[in-house]
Amino acid sequence: MARHEIRIIAGTWRSRRLRFPAVEGLRPTPDRVRETLFNWLRDAIEGARCLDLFAGSGALGFEAASRGAARVVQVDASARVCSSLRQHCARLAADGVQVVEAQSRQFLLGVAEPFDVVFLDPPFRRGWLAPLCESLERRGWLAPEALIYLEFERELRLDGLLPPTWSGWRHGTAGEVGYALYQRRPAA
Repeated sequence: MARHEIRIIAGTWRSRRLRFPAVEGLRPTPDRVRETLFNWLRDAIEGARCLDLFAGSGALGFEAASRGAARVVQVDASARVCSSLRQHCARLAADGVQVVEAQSRQFLLGVAEPFDVVFLDPPFRRGWLAPLCESLERRGWLAPEALIYLEFERELRLDGLLPPTWSGWRHGTAGEVGYALYQRRPAA
């Protein structure tokens, strides 16, 4: 596989390869991690409304759409990245995928729409994870039992960083990357 290319693992667009621009800091979720994540989500992705807040290569959003997500919103701050994502949408006839060019923090200040699955993979070592998670929870972006996938620097400890209504469900590591799936359990 080429250096700036991802492969959709399963679903409608299985084995399709998508090229993405060489943008500093863009690091697609590795195939092995993506496969693990979507095995975890196997019973939740069909018909789900998904939000990918740092879309980058589009790996997570297009994988979700390929596996039957009803709606996928991909957010990225880079005009080059968004142009590439829109080209992929056109090539795949991905009508259920919407690309939004915006800073994720600014996007979350907009009118909230509840999502069933959120992919959150911010740049590492900038301290963005906790405030973004708080915005998702506080501003109405999460369905009552939403699943939230987090990708973060392996050494980061999540204890005390996340909203108390989120419970850890699954987690793993791959090289320098930690990843985890949380489920929202709204307060009674």
